[in-house]
Amino acid sequence: MGFKEWIIPQDKIFFELFAKQSENLAEASKVFSELMINFSKIEEKRKKIKDLEHNGDTIVHDIYYRLNQTLVTPLDHEDISRLTSFYDDVLDYIFATVNRIYLYKIKKPTPTMKEFAKIIAEQVKHINDAMNDIKDLKKEDMEKNCIEIHKLENAADDLLYTEISKLFELKNPIEIIKLKEIYEYLEIITDKCEDVSNVILDIRLKYS
Repeated sequence: MGFKEWIIPQDKIFFELFAKQSENLAEASKVFSELMINFSKIEEKRKKIKDLEHNGDTIVHDIYYRLNQTLVTPLDHEDISRLTSFYDDVLDYIFATVNRIYLYKIKKPTPTMKEFAKIIAEQVKHINDAMNDIKDLKKEDMEKNCIEIHKLENAADDLLYTEISKLFELKNPIEIIKLKEIYEYLEIITDKCEDVSNVILDIRLKYS
């Protein structure tokens, strides 16, 4: 990167990379939702999500490289870094959850897993909408999407508490342990989605 690119705001490239990150996460969320609806070809779908996770890592490295090489950026360095990291966390935990479903040899998704998948899909949609609004700083739309993400995270919390209590009515302790961990990982995904939205809200307030 030359001196000119170093001192001129690199709006286009960072927003292009954020768009790639959004598209990559949306695809992973889609594959995960499909797995919950049609519980077949689990190994194939697991591999696809793993590939998307690797692709996400490549995008993250590209963002950090450019961030370290660029003096003037369209958003604060710290905001770009936090947004990139939390976005990556969502994808990492989606793969970690699918990996556990695969390794624990879950025979079919429970209604709770399907409900979590719906919540996550909605959150990812709102994240992508909010990210699209960042470039033009459409503040009201950014805030609306973040509020919805927060509501969905609260719904996921309630779902977790309810379903964990029901798990202890089961007689198989191994099944309890496996499902409890998967449910907790699913809830962590919703937390990570909220982390992304909190950074977006910070950006909205900073530029208001």
